[in-house]
Amino acid sequence: RAGRATLGASLVLRAHPAELRFPSLAGDITQKGYEKKRSKLIGAYLPQPPTANGAAVVRCRLQHSEGAPRRTFRSAHIGVCDVREAAARERVASTAGNRPLFYFRFGVDQALPQERRAPVTPSSASRYHRRRSSGSRDERYRSDVHTEAVQAALAKHKERKMAVPMPSKRRSLVVQTSMDAYTPPDTSSGSEDEGSVQGDSQGTPTSSQGSINMEHWISQAIHGSTTSTTSSSSTQSGGSGAAHRLADVMAQTHIENHSAPPDVTTYTSEHSIQVERPQGSTGSRTAPKYGNAELMETGDGVPVSSRVSAKIQQLVNTLKRPKRPPLREFFVDDFEELLEVQQPDPNQPKPEGAQMLAMRGEQLGVVTNWPPSLEAALQRWGTISPKAPCLTTMDTNGKPLYILTYGKLWTRSMKVAYSILHKLGTKQEPMVRPGDRVALVFPNNDPAAFMAAFYGCLLAEVVPVPIEVPLTRKDAGSQQIGFLLGSCGVTVALTSDACHKGLPKSPTGEIPQFKGWPKLLWFVTESKHLSKPPRDWFPHIKDANNDTAYIEVSHVALGINVSFRRLLERQNSGTRRPQVTRKAAVTSHKGLRQEVICPCASSPEALTVAIRRPTDDSNQPPGRGVLSMHGLTYGVIRVDSEEKLSVLTVQDVGLVMPGAIMCSVKPDGVPQLCRTDEIGELCVCAVATGTSYYGLSGMTKNTFEVFPMTSSGAPISEYPFIRTGLLGFVGPGGLVFVVGKMDGLMVVSGRRHNADDIVATALAVEPMKFVYRGRIAVFSVTVLHDERIVIVAEQRPDSTEEDSFQWMSRVLQAIDSIHQVGVYCLALVPANTLPKTPLGGIHLSETKQLFLEGSLHPCNVLMCPHTCVTNLPKPRQKQPEIGPASVMVGNLVSGKRIAQASGRDLGQIEDNDQARKFLFLSEVLQWRAQTTPDHVLYTLLNCRGAIANSLTCVQLHKRAEKIAVMLMERGHLQDGDHVALVYPPGIDLIAAFYGCLYAGCVPITVRPPHPQNIATTLPTVKMIVEVSRSACLMTTQLICKLLRSREAAAAVDVRTWPLILDTDDLPKKRPAQICKPCNPDTLAYLDFSVSTTGMLAGVKMSHAATSAFCRSIKLQCELYPSREVAICLDPYCGLGFVLWCLCSVYSGHQSILIPPSELETNPALWLLAVSQYKVRDTFCSYSVMELCTKGLGSQTESLKARGLDLSRVRTCVVVAEERPRIALTQSFSKLFKDLGLHPRAVSTSFGCRVNLAICLQGTSGPDPTTVYVDMRALRHDRVRLVERGSPHSLPLMESGKILPGVRIIIANPETKGPLGDSHLGEIWVHSAHNASGYFTIYGDESLQSDHFNSRLSFGDTQTIWARTGYLGFLRRTELTDANGERHDALYVVGALDEAMELRGMRYHPIDIETSVIRAHKSVTECAVFTWTNLLVVVVELDGSEQEALDLVPLVTNVVLEEHYLIVGVVVVVDIGVIPINSRGEKQRMHLRDGFLADQLDPIYVAYNM
Repeated sequence: RAGRATLGASLVLRAHPAELRFPSLAGDITQKGYEKKRSKLIGAYLPQPPTANGAAVVRCRLQHSEGAPRRTFRSAHIGVCDVREAAARERVASTAGNRPLFYFRFGVDQALPQERRAPVTPSSASRYHRRRSSGSRDERYRSDVHTEAVQAALAKHKERKMAVPMPSKRRSLVVQTSMDAYTPPDTSSGSEDEGSVQGDSQGTPTSSQGSINMEHWISQAIHGSTTSTTSSSSTQSGGSGAAHRLADVMAQTHIENHSAPPDVTTYTSEHSIQVERPQGSTGSRTAPKYGNAELMETGDGVPVSSRVSAKIQQLVNTLKRPKRPPLREFFVDDFEELLEVQQPDPNQPKPEGAQMLAMRGEQLGVVTNWPPSLEAALQRWGTISPKAPCLTTMDTNGKPLYILTYGKLWTRSMKVAYSILHKLGTKQEPMVRPGDRVALVFPNNDPAAFMAAFYGCLLAEVVPVPIEVPLTRKDAGSQQIGFLLGSCGVTVALTSDACHKGLPKSPTGEIPQFKGWPKLLWFVTESKHLSKPPRDWFPHIKDANNDTAYIEVSHVALGINVSFRRLLERQNSGTRRPQVTRKAAVTSHKGLRQEVICPCASSPEALTVAIRRPTDDSNQPPGRGVLSMHGLTYGVIRVDSEEKLSVLTVQDVGLVMPGAIMCSVKPDGVPQLCRTDEIGELCVCAVATGTSYYGLSGMTKNTFEVFPMTSSGAPISEYPFIRTGLLGFVGPGGLVFVVGKMDGLMVVSGRRHNADDIVATALAVEPMKFVYRGRIAVFSVTVLHDERIVIVAEQRPDSTEEDSFQWMSRVLQAIDSIHQVGVYCLALVPANTLPKTPLGGIHLSETKQLFLEGSLHPCNVLMCPHTCVTNLPKPRQKQPEIGPASVMVGNLVSGKRIAQASGRDLGQIEDNDQARKFLFLSEVLQWRAQTTPDHVLYTLLNCRGAIANSLTCVQLHKRAEKIAVMLMERGHLQDGDHVALVYPPGIDLIAAFYGCLYAGCVPITVRPPHPQNIATTLPTVKMIVEVSRSACLMTTQLICKLLRSREAAAAVDVRTWPLILDTDDLPKKRPAQICKPCNPDTLAYLDFSVSTTGMLAGVKMSHAATSAFCRSIKLQCELYPSREVAICLDPYCGLGFVLWCLCSVYSGHQSILIPPSELETNPALWLLAVSQYKVRDTFCSYSVMELCTKGLGSQTESLKARGLDLSRVRTCVVVAEERPRIALTQSFSKLFKDLGLHPRAVSTSFGCRVNLAICLQGTSGPDPTTVYVDMRALRHDRVRLVERGSPHSLPLMESGKILPGVRIIIANPETKGPLGDSHLGEIWVHSAHNASGYFTIYGDESLQSDHFNSRLSFGDTQTIWARTGYLGFLRRTELTDANGERHDALYVVGALDEAMELRGMRYHPIDIETSVIRAHKSVTECAVFTWTNLLVVVVELDGSEQEALDLVPLVTNVVLEEHYLIVGVVVVVDIGVIPINSRGEKQRMHLRDGFLADQLDPIYVAYNM
């Protein structure tokens, strides 16, 4: 009984949704009044008195109903009799070119007892009638039965409503000003809201526990399982917060099921690798707050915003629902195989009838006394009966406006013909000659003027081309019309006086040239503008022949030739229906009788295809068929009963035209005859059709010269047939049925869907409430080898964001229920923005073009790739682990070598390197100060290119001595103490470094805080100082003040700084002695850097490793004291620091130092310095190269005039810790090629945390090579070389030559076994200049032992290797090294930490990002990351905010097409939001943290379904 009451209450809620949920619609109502009204409505269904359990169930049911989005449709309570009555009232449409009648039949669930169905209330019934009576311009989709059917389908979704997360918009993008329209109801953040919700809920019968039980109950109903539900319902604003709390609970429990994302929070006592994140003090962390975003922590310590994470969790939960298409639709796409063709469903309906026979129309009789041509007929009637009316124009009230007689038509046509031939141009050079084409531009409300002009052209023997009146200079489709006019050679356009005045004019009063149109002379055909022909002039009237009479323009702007003979025959066959017009006059007191309606079918190519014929039995009803929609999608006719869920009722369009033959052929492939129960394209063979497409012989052959064949391959006729473009079949009694059009056909997963049917379903969802009825477009786009349905509609300006989104969600549900097909994209655009046809409809092809170009500018977008895309490759299954020994044997058997390589052996290199005899760099500097005291080691340039400072060997030595004294006397530092050097790039940093070495201290170089951005840059400085355990901080006087400023105190605790020493004020005396380390393996310096994954890691560099490093670079680059090297790098970590501070002292060459920050004011500084100092070797970063490429792209000529010459550059090395950016280096080479830069000079280096430089191009040896690999194979950790330009090819450039003394092997990161050279694996390195390990506070050695002291599990198990954390491969090339051996090239693919495991395959972010950047011109930068196995794509928009939503479909498309991945979330942000470190590398994990903490201030966030 309780269940019965619940069902009754639910039905009442469905019957009165607007009255209960939105009482303001019927006038204001208080809470008390609302409760009273609700209890009155549902009182009859509540048991009296209710049991405790029953009451609880009812309350839960009501709560769930109120929480669901409002629905104003009424369908589940409509009885079968109502549906049948509505069907009887259904009007009969008779639009040419479409099927004349269609509506969907839906039955009500018969299991529901009749007495439980609530009747239609009078108010709702009257609303139906009001809605129907509000007429619309486009009524072809109007159907009450269809509307009721759609609503019945939606009612089934009510209980299993998916929680679709609403997209987030920036306030400036939202048209509505109310916060309800902006803030999604399920994303409230902050504890106040939650507390208030809990407070309210205590006084109501509905508790949070009850709500959770309710969700559990629904989950059981849907999934039939006992597990807790994974869906969270979206509640209305101000409703119960239980669902929100439920989402939070799930957000914490659900994430544990996935691989936990890496911990990127600030350092704690347990973690040795730190993140670059604002930090308050050592002990506590205060997360930055943007706006009112409150942070909360999930189980694995990742800070998450309740707002964003709840939405993502909602999306994950929704996506966990089972999809409709089963797994059989997957195709296998391993890297070895091509894509499999989708296997057909074995249960799909197949045609079973016999092969159809061509249907012949009535025989055309022979008539002897008819005129031989249309012109002759006009002459006859114009002279014999000039007073007889030929045409009557009516006004909107049915009153005659104008009567054109045959006499007037004849005389006016004569005047037009004479004027065309003799009054345009000159006598010697007339503009129009017989046979030329002339455009007719007349409005459709002036048929008399058009008729006179048309016959005037026929009499003048010119070919008329009637076109629609252009409304604006940039009409939709205007370019195609212009192309047709141009190809037809049209130079004259005839028009009426009123039309001429209405055309758009330039300020001078001239008609401007329309977009894509040829230059036209506009000629008005009104009598006052025409000349009377002389008495002796008479037009040449000839018999009808095969010459072109006129050109009909199709809807896709193709010109169809219609000959004189076909025109005449069309009139002959068309006049044989006199009884129909008489019949139409028979009326009864109820109006026109149904059987007198005379629908027909026509197409531009075949003209009239079929027409209803009069029958002897006037009571015989027209042909009617109730067809299964499911069968139609497979092209099969299945007669169904009207009570089934989705059927289509069609009416015939009459019989085949007299004298014609008709058949239906398969829509694609060979024109083979269909079976009798199969849908095909109608083809006709008749004398009264078009003859060809103007100027398009290939298309003419495919359309106008079709020879239908039987199953045996024999043609059915010697005469060609014409494709009509109509889909249908010939039924019993020769009746022709049309079910759709070819140009509206969408084949999705092998099933055919008609665009008109989809439009009808979309419009039946709360029609005319949110979108304009006639302003909706449906088309398909090809994505990932299948067609995907796109719906674009114009949104009403008064509908709110939430209303529109809920409407979109319901449209998706309705289409899924009725058509069993998913909608790929549903977009709403502002009112009156879709491209129009001249008659006011939507220009479909131009709308599709705008969508694909990203120029549609929608205001709402909902993408559903997870639902629609069912043909993704199968997820890769991890094979059982194969032992490393088996791998090695397999490689040997297959002839593949183990992937290992090495640089030159240091022991065998003989060179006169005097610095080798010293173990420590401090000794080398002292030796140089004694032997070559005045030799310049460093030259620092300012932003103007002038020398700002320089250091000789002795100057550096003396400066370092004074700094050592300062450290020992003022700092009281001991041997081995750590010193943080916080200096801008320059000479002071170098002197401070060697001063630390002289004092026996360990220096750590730290980038100084940015004066304009202290709040975000100073915490990083503080963190490095604390993590490195620095006992002292050395800096300049300016930075010293900055560290103690008020702004600094707001960002960090300035009281906890260590001792700060100002090196602008140095002591005068020398130290008593210079410290000499006791052991080369002791620590020389610490190198701190933030990785691309957001980890702050410091590595230890010993004195031995430092000296070995410098020697290796000296040998590779052939550096000697006579050389000059230009360095434009940040000097704080990695190879940049080594080149800036160490190499010149070791090798003795002069380093020309150019701070990268100076390039912001003078982008040409670096290149001008290289040219001025005639430098042969230079080093830069990617950010410097990008700055030059973008900033100097248009200035190459002026730079050449200033004498910039790069012809002496031998090596230009980009220092990086990533895959070489081949596009950037090639752009740079091409751009500065004219300035003498040799393309082979540009190369890259590769280093990482464990070894700061593994590869460096150097001077000798072969040029860097580029290979193309198969991206699909790479996802499977395989390397397969392909040709340039191959599909899915990825170019990879060699990362420079392996440095002397360095050995490399490629190992499996999981099994640690060696790999063959056809495998992608982790790069392991063995070298004298490997770092000693990570520097940690608490001595956590687990990371160190793994990263710096690894051994192979098989093969050479004795060698100690360092793991770089980067994936790559080795290839032996055909080139030879300097020592005569074949060259081994190392190719770096990407960081192991950043690689994303999706669908069992390994993806590298840079590949997806490259594809996305190419997708649209407004995308300037992109970054991707994963969260709970969802792919999140963040794009920076360079354009107006209105373009933000255009990017969502394009980004989704390109990632699907090129990477077979479904994008979960698309985030559109402003330029500069994606964080980039000093090396120009993206900090993707920082970006992820900012997104989850709701700190990005995105323009738009789309959650793809």
